[in-house]
Amino acid sequence: MQAQILAPAAVLVAWTLVMLVWMTVTRLSGLKKHGVDVKPSKPGGRGQNLEGVLPDEINWKAHNYAHLVEQPTLFYAVVIILAIIGPSAEDTLLAWAYVALRIVHSLWQATVNRIPIRLGLFALGTIVLAALTIRAVLVTLVPDPGAFL
Repeated sequence: MQAQILAPAAVLVAWTLVMLVWMTVTRLSGLKKHGVDVKPSKPGGRGQNLEGVLPDEINWKAHNYAHLVEQPTLFYAVVIILAIIGPSAEDTLLAWAYVALRIVHSLWQATVNRIPIRLGLFALGTIVLAALTIRAVLVTLVPDPGAFL
């Protein structure tokens, strides 16, 4: 196994935890600032219940945290496949590119959140993820993937 490709995955997990803390701190202070009663009238409340209750800027961190536990799960699977098979230097570079794009996407969404830029960052990240996925498919299905790359 080649551990160097696992580093970007570990960094993305760490970043996801950073976003979790940022979301929690922002929401708790927002609840207090806006006088929202944290004791629900019925059990089982969810974070989505704060939509329309707290300002959008506060909820943006939660939206991004949710995004970080959606598409990146595919990234983790692809990285593990490549780590087992043996990643190329290009695979590791693509993994780092994906993580960098996700971090920039997070910062943008959590602060500025203008859709055209956010969509562009998401699209670039998805293209990088697709390239990593194609590589993982080739190295697992084709006896000599180097013939295609």
